[in-house]
Amino acid sequence: MATTGHGPDGPLAGVRVVELAGIGPGPFAAMLLADLGADVVRVDRPGGPGLGIDPAYDLTNRNKRSVLVDLKAGGGAARVLDLVARADVLIEGYRPGVAERLGVGPDVCLERNPRLVYGRMTGWGQAGPLADRAGHDVAYIALTGTLSMIGAPGEPPTIPANLVGDYAGGSLYLVVGVLAALQHARTPGGTGQVVDAAVVDGAAHLATMIHGMLAAGSWQDRRGSNLLDGGCPFYGCYETSDGGHMAVGPLEARFYERFAALLGLGEIAAARDDLTRWPQLRSAVAERFSTRTRAEWTEVFEGTDACVAPVLSLREAPGHPHLAARATFVEHGGLTQPAPAPRFSATPSGVRRPPARPGADTDEVAADWDVPGLRTTGTGPAG
Repeated sequence: MATTGHGPDGPLAGVRVVELAGIGPGPFAAMLLADLGADVVRVDRPGGPGLGIDPAYDLTNRNKRSVLVDLKAGGGAARVLDLVARADVLIEGYRPGVAERLGVGPDVCLERNPRLVYGRMTGWGQAGPLADRAGHDVAYIALTGTLSMIGAPGEPPTIPANLVGDYAGGSLYLVVGVLAALQHARTPGGTGQVVDAAVVDGAAHLATMIHGMLAAGSWQDRRGSNLLDGGCPFYGCYETSDGGHMAVGPLEARFYERFAALLGLGEIAAARDDLTRWPQLRSAVAERFSTRTRAEWTEVFEGTDACVAPVLSLREAPGHPHLAARATFVEHGGLTQPAPAPRFSATPSGVRRPPARPGADTDEVAADWDVPGLRTTGTGPAG
């Protein structure tokens, strides 16, 4: 596991981003931009977000700087607009209409800076019958049909943390949209614009291939009945004798042959191509895995193309030899964390700063961005 300090700048060096503090996909999207080298200034509000962790451990705020501004107080919006005038991107995750009421909506921001990319992150989107409703990841992926695919048949859907909705369907799509809009703004004749990123849109889009398979008749619209959703006995997870699990995925015939031989399946391996015998095959695979520990099976499949891997915990993953060799996890400021991704040959990125403490960088940002109105006065930050 690598240890990083003041690393290289990354491909977005020179890009300035204003992040209006929130929770979930907005901060993660801003972290991605910061990881890629953007100068992200997070505008925190007094008292912090309604839901969050100790700022010292909030890794989604790494590589950022923070200023403290009360948007509901006199002069608060003006201070943010001074930052907007010098920014390339703004990210906010309020409900529709809130930024406008606070005086930092897209119209006033784009009037101040016509080339600004104004990124909006919500669950339901800026328009539609549910746009004003509260919600969280689980509801968004439920409505799009995405959640219905995850889990065992005959049981309630399995909650995939908030990875599929907030971060895959939300943050990643917002970042793609922001970078595309930034490219447009920087072309001759280009302008700034609003990017409306909604978790429901992204989560639905993630299932594009599945919808194609459904239309073609090669996907059944029920859980645990398909090749990639746990319905296939050679694409899933099996418990070992010590309570661990092995992930199995030898879909191609040549990989399956190696898997079956190493597992010792015998004649039942031929059931691979007979769907009526899949329950027997599943039982046989489960029985074989139950005879040894996770470590023992890991050794059996080590160095082969059988497409089998141990299921590691969050604490175990950084120590895996492959991930360690690639420095997939790094240590910075005493915190082990996933390294920035993806990787760049000419403009490598890295973890440069620990999680930003609310308001800790106010004076520094005021000087760097030439926004003197942000400077602290008396004993506390300007608000």
